[in-house]
Amino acid sequence: MPEAIEVEHLVKRYGELAAVAGIDFTVRSGTVFSFLGPNGAGKTTTTEILEGLRNRTEGTARVLGLDPWTDATELHRRIGVIPQDFRFFEKITPREAIEYYASLFNTRRDPVELLGRVQLADKAGARFDTLSGGQKQKLGLALALTNDPEICFLDEPTTGLDPTARRAIWEVIRSLKAEGRTVFLTTHYLEEAELLADQVAIINHGRIIAAGTPSEIIAAHGRPERLRFQAAPALADYLRPRVGLPVSAEDGRVDVELARPSDALKVLQAVESSGIPYDNFATARDNLEDVFVRLVGQMDEGTLKTEGAA
Repeated sequence: MPEAIEVEHLVKRYGELAAVAGIDFTVRSGTVFSFLGPNGAGKTTTTEILEGLRNRTEGTARVLGLDPWTDATELHRRIGVIPQDFRFFEKITPREAIEYYASLFNTRRDPVELLGRVQLADKAGARFDTLSGGQKQKLGLALALTNDPEICFLDEPTTGLDPTARRAIWEVIRSLKAEGRTVFLTTHYLEEAELLADQVAIINHGRIIAAGTPSEIIAAHGRPERLRFQAAPALADYLRPRVGLPVSAEDGRVDVELARPSDALKVLQAVESSGIPYDNFATARDNLEDVFVRLVGQMDEGTLKTEGAA
């Protein structure tokens, strides 16, 4: 697939501070790309550079083959953007908002169809200031689709939504991908990124610290599969010299890392022979959130090497 977004050695400085410190990544057309990072990591700065809202200090950025800063007028006709904490005219209705946006882009869109797509058709005639936070986010997404964009930049699109509404937005994102559109997604919900994204990049302190598919990042940076028991630390003390595997105890849990599936039987036999009571056991695997927290923590401690490209 052609690249929808290409970033090479992107730098953004504010005086002596490098908010973005030379990052590289690409986003393939027709995919969902999730850009993750803690607050202050450089995520918003990078996104605004790609949207043509902020100029870069060094490096190159191409979106749909265009320079976002010098070709911003043309680019804005071809992308859709929903900013975090979306706000609009207080007295306007969702129907009127879509009609207004359509007039700006000189397009024809059926407001009812577009609002139905984001499950907001029943609020077509409600004033913006009467909408809940989640309903305002839904309207922001509908407006981002008004100009039939090739790329959608969605900044925290499910913030404030209840579980049912979140899943409705997930289905919209999946449908955008099915239509061949590219989605650039930022979110603090790591399970959302793991579920929806084809590719992920994690940024911290202006540098990309991990990149790839969610499964690749988990495989590269996650801990091995573990057998987890709800038990007292005494069980961990008993197992350590007997199973030859890493054993940890925390918050009423005892975890034993498995080098291979057959190790589970050895561990269970040792637990039974210990005579130490436990409530239950289950296997546990790291997810993207576990890896994210660990990588960000390691970088903050100065023990993590950053990656140069996605």
